[in-house]
Amino acid sequence: MDQSNKISRRKAIGGLAALAAAPSFIIKGTAQSRTSATPGLEDPTTKYPKPPFNAQSQPWPGLAGKMEPRPDHGETSYKGSGRLSGRKALITGGDSGMGRAAAIAYAREGADVAINYLPAEEADAREVVELIKAAGRKAVAIPGDIREEQFCRDLVAKAVQQLNGLDIVVCNAGRQQARASILEVSTEDFDATMKTNIYAPFWIIKAALPHLKPGSAIIGTTSEQAYDPSPDLYDYAQTKAATANYVKSLAKQLGPKGIRVNGVAPGPIWTPLQVSGGATQEKLKNFGGDTPMGRPGQPVELASIYVQLAASDASFATGQIYGSSGGKGQP
Repeated sequence: MDQSNKISRRKAIGGLAALAAAPSFIIKGTAQSRTSATPGLEDPTTKYPKPPFNAQSQPWPGLAGKMEPRPDHGETSYKGSGRLSGRKALITGGDSGMGRAAAIAYAREGADVAINYLPAEEADAREVVELIKAAGRKAVAIPGDIREEQFCRDLVAKAVQQLNGLDIVVCNAGRQQARASILEVSTEDFDATMKTNIYAPFWIIKAALPHLKPGSAIIGTTSEQAYDPSPDLYDYAQTKAATANYVKSLAKQLGPKGIRVNGVAPGPIWTPLQVSGGATQEKLKNFGGDTPMGRPGQPVELASIYVQLAASDASFATGQIYGSSGGKGQP
């Protein structure tokens, strides 16, 4: 090797050595600036209100508009990207809670939406209708009591007629009343919970099925109560276990037809269920405080799950239960 080659090689090696030493400062500085300036990065433990909450009570079924603090359903925060363009959805309990969050998200993702709710929830439902319309989508409001079989049939028929079809069915409406002892659960109470949480999805899915084409989605709202029931939610908890079970059963039955069936299992979520008899005042004060997040979830934090389970790019997901419980409970 001649002298010039030795010099060139020495320079090259020296340059590489200098580069190897220098980046420790460059990379460190870049990493720090990226961490501090990352858009949209939020600490989930401080994102929403934490307990203690003020004492509050409403007659069942309760209104989100009268809660303190008001739940966040995504009214101002959810941004769509056209994932459900042209789809047609029916959502029970669409006036508040996870149903309202799903309705807002679906509309902003491009779907037309029909919501069902009790007549007593009209004030909340009107807000949802306006939000769906503001997203440029068709909104259909169908008030009525899903504890009645004929109404469930009529509900589906009206949704199909006014949406000109149906390809997403979200059975979300639920009844929850806390009772310290099984001795305090009357037959009327038990029957009302079973009719709302178990019979209604059975009637609605039966009526909807003839209208659902391959690619359609059915979504049930179950709960962490299905896996870790609270002692004061004896009747409610067993209905949520049954919901998780029917999701898995129907997924096997309808999979060959190209219809997917999945469930969402929330943990403690700040909804009217809690202030209208679903939780004692003592439990309400510290609601969600026992989660690793130290707070209850907000309905909007589940909206993207309902969107994902309805969207076509989740085409291999069926018979699944998607949990969202702040690190507490199962699945």
